[in-house]
Amino acid sequence: MNPITGDNIPAITPTFRFQWEKAQNCFVVLYPEGMVKLSHSAGEIMKRCDGATSVDGIITDLHKEFPDTDLDVEVYKFLEVAREQGWIRTK
Repeated sequence: MNPITGDNIPAITPTFRFQWEKAQNCFVVLYPEGMVKLSHSAGEIMKRCDGATSVDGIITDLHKEFPDTDLDVEVYKFLEVAREQGWIRTK
């Protein structure tokens, strides 16, 4: 599998569901066998994986919301893990 690039457009895989879970007080990824709790930063990245926004666009948006954070490397790392887990797909 090729590394994720800034031009890639991530989308949540249809077999998974991403949502805020009030009982857990965090974003989660749901799938038939269970649930994965996400950290705050992972949730912020996942909610931008809309199938229309590129990785560069996600990073730009995150910089606007969190201007004092150096997050580029972490976004790429998380997206690689999310793709390996099958939570997202990229085009």
